[in-house]
Amino acid sequence: MIRVVLPAHLRTLARVNGEVELQVDGPATQRSVLDALEDRYPMLRGTIRDHHGGRRRAFIRFFACELDLSHEQPDAPLPHAVATGAEPYLVVGAMAGG
Repeated sequence: MIRVVLPAHLRTLARVNGEVELQVDGPATQRSVLDALEDRYPMLRGTIRDHHGGRRRAFIRFFACELDLSHEQPDAPLPHAVATGAEPYLVVGAMAGG
């Protein structure tokens, strides 16, 4: 079971409280986790990744095990602690401006 933490605005959109737990078929990668998340919560499609090509939205970042995974390849394996559910996969809304 993969644990996913969403930012408040996406939790509101998906109508969930706290962490989301997902079953991922095959290897735990960013793509497989986000695919499972969008399959379970279709209202999130297009909010984390664009509709065409699946690229990460500009103001969304991904973290796990104190690592910034935002620029990792979508099919790279996630850390073992995330794949086993010991640590969550974090979807974070980035801050901008100044």
